Amino acid sequence: MTELDARLVDAVAAGDAEAAGDLLEAGADPDAAGEDGLPVLCAAVAAYAVETVEALVEAGADPDRLLPDGTTPMLRAVEGGSPAVVSAFLDTRSTPLPEAERDRLLVAARWWYERGAEGELRRLTGAEGPADTRWVRDGTEDRVEEVTLGGRTVRGGHGAVLTQLEWRHRILTPVGELMERAVRYADGEGAEEHVDRSAARWVLLLRRSAQTWREVVAFHQHPSPAYRAFVADFLGLGRLMSGVMDHAPWYEKRRAELLPGWAATERDGGVLALVLRLVTEEDLPQARAFGLRYAGHPDPRVRSRVPWMFDRPLDPETTRSVCGLARDPDAGVRVAAAGVLGGEELREPDRAVLLALLGDGDPEVRRRAVYATARGDDHSPEITEALAELLDAEEQDVRLSAAYGLALRDDPRTPEAYARVGPLGPEFGHDTRPDGLWRWKVRNEPNG
Repeated sequence: MTELDARLVDAVAAGDAEAAGDLLEAGADPDAAGEDGLPVLCAAVAAYAVETVEALVEAGADPDRLLPDGTTPMLRAVEGGSPAVVSAFLDTRSTPLPEAERDRLLVAARWWYERGAEGELRRLTGAEGPADTRWVRDGTEDRVEEVTLGGRTVRGGHGAVLTQLEWRHRILTPVGELMERAVRYADGEGAEEHVDRSAARWVLLLRRSAQTWREVVAFHQHPSPAYRAFVADFLGLGRLMSGVMDHAPWYEKRRAELLPGWAATERDGGVLALVLRLVTEEDLPQARAFGLRYAGHPDPRVRSRVPWMFDRPLDPETTRSVCGLARDPDAGVRVAAAGVLGGEELREPDRAVLLALLGDGDPEVRRRAVYATARGDDHSPEITEALAELLDAEEQDVRLSAAYGLALRDDPRTPEAYARVGPLGPEFGHDTRPDGLWRWKVRNEPNG
């Protein structure tokens, strides 16, 4: 083994993807073997080191190399249950999978999916004790359970892996089967971000056919709220993708036909909140009526959607509705009301409601209220003084919004206000609020 190869083995073992990439560029062998005699690619797969896997395969590591136990690095990735790692193989390999190997991978993915990560580990290891299960990020966005049992660790994303492999090889899985994968973990922790759900939703969107769309949307009448919630999720992402989808007007028209009737009949609070969000985002004319109808709904998730369903500026009736929600016992509902009321130019009785939100006992309500009010249209002396008082707040984010609000109102206390905000960390690097002081000076101290 050369020195470069030895350093590559150490870099992969240490999880240092950048160093591994540099060593590969310098000439290290991407198929170098570690102390266990296996190619270093296997160590990267076992560690779920996505970037390292990408670098090794791009540098020429063989994903189909037959290993002593009869597996291959690619098969180990499939069995490992991480769709992010499997994608690293599929996205970077330069040759298509041989048909026999493709079928082997599909069989393995389905086997693990149907038996579950913990169940298959118990069969393989014979372990009888409790499994150690934790939730981890797989790649940059989605989450998956990571199960350790009998000295082995796998991730439970085999449904997503199976979905990926099928789509890459143009296998059109029945919509109903993809829906089952999407909702399998509907009642578990992290269900909305589970990799199986995300993969099924993405593939169903990529199929871009009226038939697929209709088959998915038909599940909005399914007895299970989990299926109906997935349909709402599917429609929401489809709307975001409408700018790059063929026949976008067709889908837009179908959504406008579907959503009002669904919003009027949906009985599950969680699903209804999702549907009302779609009604709002589609800017449907029925949004105002639904907002007024559901302002008193027993589920706070529904009530928290209501303030966003009204056109701005608010009219007297919708102002009364939002002011009522600003007094809601649920903090999440008050957060939503604060986000809307803060932008309004209010009359005296309603202004008192906004002032109460600025002093709310819940820190998130207060943060949202001051953030919205700083940019809002109410420049009355009462609101300006309330912003000035918030410069004493413990939270720096609240102090920054208060200072920004004074700057936008050309208040002479603006320089002092920004001094009281204190030094800002890197998390404010792309925030527009720190620029308020400079803009205030341009307007008020042009010769300064």
